[in-house]
Amino acid sequence: MYFAALLARTEDGWEASDTELDEVETLADLADLAREAAEDDEPVLICIEQEGAWFGVVRVEGEDDPRIFVSNAVAAARSSYGEILLTDELLGREPDDQEDLDLLVDLDGTEDGEPERDEEDEDGAARADALPAGPVGDAELLADFGLDEKVLLSLTSKDALSEIADALGCTDMLEAVR
Repeated sequence: MYFAALLARTEDGWEASDTELDEVETLADLADLAREAAEDDEPVLICIEQEGAWFGVVRVEGEDDPRIFVSNAVAAARSSYGEILLTDELLGREPDDQEDLDLLVDLDGTEDGEPERDEEDEDGAARADALPAGPVGDAELLADFGLDEKVLLSLTSKDALSEIADALGCTDMLEAVR
């Protein structure tokens, strides 16, 4: 089961809202969702958790690139929402240009839109094996709010969003949208 919340900083503090990710397909879509909720160029956090498996935080400020932290790359890679966060840049690997080209095969509408899965499953398993076991990303993205790298890295998926909300001073708001 997934839970996603949007935490937007305002002049009155933090505002929390439950957010639907059904229309989100890319990190750019996620960043746009955050920017729509932003007041001026104040930070917006999108928090995603898959119960007991992993959590992720995306921080968006103005037009800056999103900053991302994922607690468990291997677990997140098995999730459609986790795949959105696990960008090549975050994982420190070169984009697979051939895979990108394969996705364009369907432009004329004659195919069903899904790439062939004959040997990709083996490649996908190999890519999952290449993921770092544990956290990836910017563990300092919440340091200016009182949640330093050491604390963020020590959070378990079970209580992470509550701990983050506690550090931000918006626990009640987050629990209200949960």
